[in-house]
Amino acid sequence: MAHIPGNPLLLERQVCFALALANRSVLRVYRRLLEPLGLTHPQYLVMLALWQHAPLPVNEIGRLLQLDSATLSPLLKRLEADGVIERRRSDDDERKVEIHLTEAGVALREQALDIPPQVVDALGGDLELLGELHAVLTKVNAAAVAAEAR
Repeated sequence: MAHIPGNPLLLERQVCFALALANRSVLRVYRRLLEPLGLTHPQYLVMLALWQHAPLPVNEIGRLLQLDSATLSPLLKRLEADGVIERRRSDDDERKVEIHLTEAGVALREQALDIPPQVVDALGGDLELLGELHAVLTKVNAAAVAAEAR
């Protein structure tokens, strides 16, 4: 186990605190940008997965986004009520439900193309730094998932 010199319980030294603050701040940026599209940040993540891979089985969306069905189901219900997705039984297996984009869901992608550059601008415009941050956070998440599995 690594030894942390000094007081290991200082609030400002906690990784969880820094992540929580950054998470809230960055999500406020996304919330402001996504509001005109009628999407929450979790709904945006679902739509990103679908814009990349649609149609997708519900369980695959959950796996990609690391969300359980209790969290994912209300998101999908709301997106369906908003007319951007539809649920269909799989042709291969009637027990499986696939999520498909509607025409409105496909059209929403065009509006969403402006979101990433606006986020980069809002966060200071340093694409290289944000790329490095993404790589570090991806490693931290993988380590946390692995630790939880042990």
